[in-house]
Amino acid sequence: MNAVGIDVSKGKSMIAVMRPFGEVVASPYEVRHTASELGKLASFLKSLNGETRVVMEYTGRYYQPIARFLHEAGLFVSVVHAQLIHNYGNNTIRKVKTDKKDAVKIAGYALTNWLELREYAPEDDVRLLLKTCSRQYNQYMKLKTMLKNNLIALLDQTFPGVNTLFAGPPRKADGHEKWVDFAATFWHCQCVCGQSENAFKERYRKWCVKTGYHYRDGKAGDIYAAACGHVNTLPKNDCTKLLITQAVAQLNSVSETLAAVLKEMRRLAAMLPEYPVVMSMYGVGETLGPQLIAEIGDVRRFAGKGSLVSYAGVEAPPFQSGSFESSERRISKQGPPALRKALFQVMTVILQNSPADEPVFQFLDRKRAERKPYCVYMVAGCNKFLRIYYARVKQHLNSLGC
Repeated sequence: MNAVGIDVSKGKSMIAVMRPFGEVVASPYEVRHTASELGKLASFLKSLNGETRVVMEYTGRYYQPIARFLHEAGLFVSVVHAQLIHNYGNNTIRKVKTDKKDAVKIAGYALTNWLELREYAPEDDVRLLLKTCSRQYNQYMKLKTMLKNNLIALLDQTFPGVNTLFAGPPRKADGHEKWVDFAATFWHCQCVCGQSENAFKERYRKWCVKTGYHYRDGKAGDIYAAACGHVNTLPKNDCTKLLITQAVAQLNSVSETLAAVLKEMRRLAAMLPEYPVVMSMYGVGETLGPQLIAEIGDVRRFAGKGSLVSYAGVEAPPFQSGSFESSERRISKQGPPALRKALFQVMTVILQNSPADEPVFQFLDRKRAERKPYCVYMVAGCNKFLRIYYARVKQHLNSLGC
């Protein structure tokens, strides 16, 4: 049997081929991720006598081109969690970290765990695109939060409290928020109170018509009253206007991008068979539903409910030695952080709405009644939700014959 260890990096990989008892078939050498070089590698591996298995680590997205190429070439490919490789074979006090040593170490791991290796199965295009959209959505959300905080800090020097004058969610069409668009036109409190109340009301009414927002006469009076009496840090001049309008433009640009990405996520998620089941679960909305489907993927790849919980990193592994058994265990956090974030958001929605007949809420409420700490009962709720998720989705897929 031939164990092929591949240490993957961006654009290239280090290859080592070994057989039992330390026999070296191919000393570590470099292969670039091009069609020609990967084709030569596949031909070489297929020419070896005996069974050949290729092992590599999960390394972000870098492993995907070579794993997919070798899989489609008909080779057995296994992608292993980097922590398993890191913990393997550390029987030396001399710390050596090179690509060649890593490739040999991965090949050794493949020989030791030959029978337990699981074959790599590429994600279908819909799930791959959905996960990519979900990750991009999270990145843009971080950027939006930063830009929103920056805009509020600027407005606190020209129109304090303007971000609290309007309530309501962003518009679904473009993701714009009313207070942000309002600040683009009325960027200084003098833009409001520098004129009579009736004149402002008429200008505000025309602005609402132009931008597509609802106008209410009483609200216009409240805005006028809120704008009067402020002591401003920044003067009303072209420089201040430039800073605020540019901050608004950047924030609105990111909001529009988020709205477009979210729309695409919903379209992709709706193409998957588990979509109606996931969307029917309490606490899962139009945003969290596609994110959960993206991060969990196809549940059929998990051996059971416990495997899904372990993948999410919300399990607390036992810690016991002799007569000692720890009562303060921590979750592993080995899974994708984006999945744990989405799960915590679902738990927050469930707690805020408190549906008495919802099993997850009943479980959370019981843990709270036992005076469990916040993080403990939230993690327990995530665990419970994932087990229900797995059971319902698996049952639905079985009923469809998938």
